[in-house]
Amino acid sequence: QVQLQESGPGLVAPSQTLSLTCTVSGESITTNVYLWGWIRQPPGKGLEWMGDINYIGTSFYSPSLRSRTVISRDTSKNQVTLQLNSVTPADTAVYYCVRTVTNQGLDYWGQGTLVIVSS
Repeated sequence: QVQLQESGPGLVAPSQTLSLTCTVSGESITTNVYLWGWIRQPPGKGLEWMGDINYIGTSFYSPSLRSRTVISRDTSKNQVTLQLNSVTPADTAVYYCVRTVTNQGLDYWGQGTLVIVSS
């Protein structure tokens, strides 16, 4: 059974870097039909795709967040990480780790973690 578990600080100060880790179990992040990425949902708003990383470590980003986002991985730990730089209160959201099946769509989500940007 595939499981995705997000972890990281729940509170980040403005202008700092938000860092989250997704620990994947039940599937290797190097399997070649999957992408592993991040989606967020600000309070009262819709879902926003942030980006993902494929089996060879190539990352893809939302154009609106590209300049502030880094998605990377640690294959030895089967983890995917998200870094969002220069955060503002507008980055307050529930952040989800997700799996995408190539040419099919999302099929697994983590439970999500709330990150609040505030001083």
